[in-house]
Amino acid sequence: MEAVIEEGTIAYDNWVKPGSEVYRQFWIFHVANPDAIINGAKPLLQQKGPYTYLVRDVEKSNITQLGNTVSFFQPNQATFQRHMSIGPEETKYTILNLAVAAAPALFDAPILINTYIRTSNSSLFQERSVKEILWGYRCPFLAEIPDLVMPDKNTGVFYPYNGTSDGPYIVFNGKENISKVAIIDKYMGESSLSYWNDTYCDMINGTDAASFPPFVDKKVPLFFFSSEICRSIYGDFEKEYTLKGIKLYRFVVPSTALASPLINPDNHCYCTDFVLSRNCTGAGVLDLRECQGGKPIFLSLPHFLYASDFIKESVDGLSSNKEEHETFVDVEPITGFTMHFAKRLQVNVMFLKDERITLLSKLQSDFIFPVLWLNETAMIGDETANMFKSRVTVPLTVLEVMQILLICLGGVMFLACSITLCVRSSKKKKGTV
Repeated sequence: MEAVIEEGTIAYDNWVKPGSEVYRQFWIFHVANPDAIINGAKPLLQQKGPYTYLVRDVEKSNITQLGNTVSFFQPNQATFQRHMSIGPEETKYTILNLAVAAAPALFDAPILINTYIRTSNSSLFQERSVKEILWGYRCPFLAEIPDLVMPDKNTGVFYPYNGTSDGPYIVFNGKENISKVAIIDKYMGESSLSYWNDTYCDMINGTDAASFPPFVDKKVPLFFFSSEICRSIYGDFEKEYTLKGIKLYRFVVPSTALASPLINPDNHCYCTDFVLSRNCTGAGVLDLRECQGGKPIFLSLPHFLYASDFIKESVDGLSSNKEEHETFVDVEPITGFTMHFAKRLQVNVMFLKDERITLLSKLQSDFIFPVLWLNETAMIGDETANMFKSRVTVPLTVLEVMQILLICLGGVMFLACSITLCVRSSKKKKGTV
């Protein structure tokens, strides 16, 4: 069966390495008024991008078949695509100083933080290139901190990335039960997470969204797990449409997935800070501190889509809209293969007003501060679409036609037999009379 993850099937070929090119587009939030923010003004942000990288262009590694499951690592690789970007990755913007903003959350030592800021000539904001922002740079502030406390002097939103791997994953290959194909059994050796201190929120549900079990039902949400957001999430059916001659179902991550526990009680365990969430009434952001080693990283949809008004109103320059900023997967319903998707996320850093730290003493308020947002996307190519139609769609269509013909033929034969029986029965009655 083509949906089983084993060598020689369509599922395996597209599972080992995506049949379509996967890109990550980044938009950086340039800070237009850095000095004013330090002195109490509201941040004014300007979106700059896209800067595009080719990702997922290498095969999964350490693939091992384990009976009804298969284990693997997902290598991380990003290659800059100048022709798909607004400028070179050396372009510089004024952004939040990641290390300085995160320092109070990592070290409860305000006197030392003030000293390190002064001796490194650092500020709450700095000018950095796109390449440095994304993939890392040597930070002067971190360089001042003793090696025993902070041995790595580099920082960056995705540092380290190239040359690393995500996993290991163990997923069901579908050999024994096709309804479980591609569903994650274990991640990093565990069948559940440990970030949320709750059985429900720590569940690893669904697949990695690259594919799903066959015979997708519109009425059933699609669950998928992402290590980047440290949780499982789901998409609800939105529409049916045709892409390159293939019928697809679109599933979209709904507002309820990031809603406050007042709106969606299932989200109660994602509320980890009563102050920042305003007693768990806030919506639209996910606190990742526990799974980021204490770093104050908060995730949201781009431009705070579906977030509470008090979060959106803390900064100027953002404007969310569903079409541009939502996350979706488009799935071929019979096989469960993902043919088109867009994973859109915004990375924010939380920092608080602190009278003990000079740079934070005059802030207007506490901030969940946007740094950048990304769109990881892919669409099935023409060659792959034609191959899929020839190996899957056409045979299925022929099978459906044959079924219809057989049903019609069976109906005709049944009708003929019924008529024959009626005629014979009528003749016997007349003969008896």
